[in-house]
Amino acid sequence: QVHLVQSGGGLAQAGDSLRLSCRDSGPTRSDWDMGWFRRPPGKEREFVASISGGGGTDTYADSVKGRFTISRGNAKNTVFLQMTDLKPEDTATYFCAVRRWYGSSWSDSDLYDYWTQGTQVTVSS
Repeated sequence: QVHLVQSGGGLAQAGDSLRLSCRDSGPTRSDWDMGWFRRPPGKEREFVASISGGGGTDTYADSVKGRFTISRGNAKNTVFLQMTDLKPEDTATYFCAVRRWYGSSWSDSDLYDYWTQGTQVTVSS
């Protein structure tokens, strides 16, 4: 049973920082890949960042590279997205997703098996 619990998000101003958290409340699945996606208003869902099972590989969308950092908690079934230097274009509903270790295609949302319902991040200028 996979049960993802997401927290964080909310309102921010340009340049601010926010952190999102996502915890799998089931058994520790340290070998599962975990990722973040977002859906900007009126747009399709897009990849943000992912981290491989075991934490050896992290991947970022070009739009967030250098500003966002994905990491896993010590319990390995928690993933964080630290967002810094937020921009109005980061406004979106953010989703956490997990999948069994796959080893590639980090940004392919179709390969992720379990998703949260999302949380809103709104960045004002």
